[in-house]
Amino acid sequence: MTGGIGFVYDQHNLFVDRYNHELIDIHRLHAESMERYRNYLQSLIEDHVATGSMLGQNMMDDFYSLASRFWMVKPKAAELSELLATLGRAA
Repeated sequence: MTGGIGFVYDQHNLFVDRYNHELIDIHRLHAESMERYRNYLQSLIEDHVATGSMLGQNMMDDFYSLASRFWMVKPKAAELSELLATLGRAA
């Protein structure tokens, strides 16, 4: 993850105590302001389901309740408002 974003599925709510606070910021996806990132995550999971992933399908079947268990991870140096635009230009 160099200059981009990542998503962590935190099924057991343990991630917040285990990440490197000095290098990355984490954000929950349930806030209204995170809708664009939640939609982006949903599209990534949909793409993964197309490969035949049963786990991905189970996540899609219950995405709206499971979305609150994901953390979006970004480098501290990256601006949240710029991340999706950067990903769009790279695609």
